Amino acid sequence: MAVVVKYVVERNGVERMTFTTKKEADAYDKMLDIAESLELMLEKVDVPLSEQQIESLALEIAKSKDDFMAVLKGAKDPVPAKVSEKSKKTDNVASIKNSDEKQVS
Repeated sequence: MAVVVKYVVERNGVERMTFTTKKEADAYDKMLDIAESLELMLEKVDVPLSEQQIESLALEIAKSKDDFMAVLKGAKDPVPAKVSEKSKKTDNVASIKNSDEKQVS
């Protein structure tokens, strides 16, 4: 029989998510803290939003906080989504192949 350690993130007595590492659990808990703070801010804005819309919007902003921070700091374009390692390799092969074809012509 194996012993398995699980880290459970709980809010207001409700289990939100279970993780296998403390680092992941702490990151998720921090994201929920940010979303909660954002909800308080969004409730004060002069835009008619339902409670569900406020909660969903706050959670999505918290998930993408780095992108939002970049925009709020003055970045003109949001940070592009991270490209998987497999896509990068494919992109590189395609660009080399295209440059070889141009040189032959």
